[in-house]
Amino acid sequence: MDIHDLVAHCDQLLDARSGRDFGPNGLQVEGRRSVRRIVTGVSACVELFERARELEADAVLVHHGLFWDGRPRELVGSQYRRVAALIESGMHLVAYHLPLDRHAEIGNNALAARRLGLYSVEPFAEYQGAPIGYRGRYPEAITASELVSRCRALFGQEPLAFLSGPEKVGSVGIVSGGAAGELHAAIAAGLDAFLTGEPAEWVMHVARESRIHFLACGHYATECLGIQALGGHLAERFGLDHRFVDLPNPV
Repeated sequence: MDIHDLVAHCDQLLDARSGRDFGPNGLQVEGRRSVRRIVTGVSACVELFERARELEADAVLVHHGLFWDGRPRELVGSQYRRVAALIESGMHLVAYHLPLDRHAEIGNNALAARRLGLYSVEPFAEYQGAPIGYRGRYPEAITASELVSRCRALFGQEPLAFLSGPEKVGSVGIVSGGAAGELHAAIAAGLDAFLTGEPAEWVMHVARESRIHFLACGHYATECLGIQALGGHLAERFGLDHRFVDLPNPV
């Protein structure tokens, strides 16, 4: 299919033009080919583009694109090498950041909530006036150690956990990636636990003093779900071949 038709569908599906973000969503680098095979990955980098080229991909879809507010605009150093790898291969680059965090069906946070067994899942934690995370409840409260075990199984790595909340966990808020600051939103909402990707130095004491569980499950790990789901959706909807390239990052 034509890349512009693919991007138009993703834009509409993810409501990509609403709300503010830290960089452009949609087509970031235009390639030369019609799209038959797509590769998805979490973060744009030379290694991902080289793997995609080996897989004969026509387009690469990522959660973390190449262009960000406040970053240098010059195409030098690693940024040049990344763009050059795309142009030399003729592949397109498409990126969706916050739209892929907040989506109710294929977003990182909604998917995590459901796969962790939460019910009554609803939007949670706002950025620029729009919710980006999700919260939910367990029909029967589970132990904090069971929540850690479920996170370990889902995200494939050991969470950094400050288990300072109640013995039984009945409610959990989730905001993937670098969202330690949303711990305050979880406290204000009276939740038993808050899950994100990266920690911050201050969260341990705040969690203890507020009697809430805090789990940092990895920025990369918590943001694998949505981009894989988007690739699967496009494959099913348009008959495209989809491959997810996993480049594990412990952060």
